[in-house]
Amino acid sequence: MTTFSLCMIVKNEENVLARCLDSLADLMDEIIIVDTGSTDKTKEIAARYTDRIYDFTWIDDFAAARNFAASKATMEYIYTADADEFVDPENHRQIRQLKEVLLPEVEIVQMYYCNDLGDYNTTGNFERELRPKLYRRQRSFTWIDPIHETLRLDPVVFDSEIEIIHRPEESHGSRDLSALKRLHEKGIVLSSKLHHMYAMELFIAGEDADFLAAEESFLESVEQPSRSTDEILEAICVLTHIYRLKGDIHHFMTYALKGTAMGGCAELCCELGAYYEACGEDQEAAMWYYNAANETESVLNIACHTTIPQKALERLTTR
Repeated sequence: MTTFSLCMIVKNEENVLARCLDSLADLMDEIIIVDTGSTDKTKEIAARYTDRIYDFTWIDDFAAARNFAASKATMEYIYTADADEFVDPENHRQIRQLKEVLLPEVEIVQMYYCNDLGDYNTTGNFERELRPKLYRRQRSFTWIDPIHETLRLDPVVFDSEIEIIHRPEESHGSRDLSALKRLHEKGIVLSSKLHHMYAMELFIAGEDADFLAAEESFLESVEQPSRSTDEILEAICVLTHIYRLKGDIHHFMTYALKGTAMGGCAELCCELGAYYEACGEDQEAAMWYYNAANETESVLNIACHTTIPQKALERLTTR
């Protein structure tokens, strides 16, 4: 049977950690908990399940913390989990079965990450998506091709049907947005992925203050030659919202029109709809909300293509 190391990084997770570990503990051959500065009973709860508890000084780097946790693992595969996720009995059974039949050449197992977000959505534009959850701790390189042989570089990935339930008990939006802002302040250029996550999290979970704090970062984005068209459109969406908040109509229209000329998106249509609605120009507002719901797609927040314009159109038609 294949052996699994459960590796987790945690901080102040006393409300959810036991739920997670109860659903996984008997499937794991060792449990490694890395605490990044808890001030509640998180470590006390973790100690009921394992004595492999380590402290890690937080350096604003989730990847560094996960790599530290992985460095403590000794089993064949590493299973990564966040404290606010768990598996139900049926998927517990499937993971047990996976341990019995997993082929040694498989290096990554993807499982369905199922969002049950309630009021704590921060970046969830999906309900169910495949994510890598289990990976081989040590990789063996293999020669392939009978002639002009080469090393296989692409990992062998198995897409399973296992579902992991993600059910947070609080919003992490403020934490994440603060961390992203600090990366900019340190002069770190955000990767394409983090650029998208920053813009998406602003639109899904950001407060007005979060948008205003992000202005400098996204002003730089639109001028960076390395940014793709998609990233520039993301930055334009953020800046359009910022300048509507600030009442800076010149820059609001400049970026809204620039984004529309690039092909537009539901976010920009909603911004224009909100602007004209605030001006009392209901017919113009309705046109832009209609475009958001029917003529464009969202790039950051699916609600800009669904509930936001739909509710706005209902509001305008009942006046």
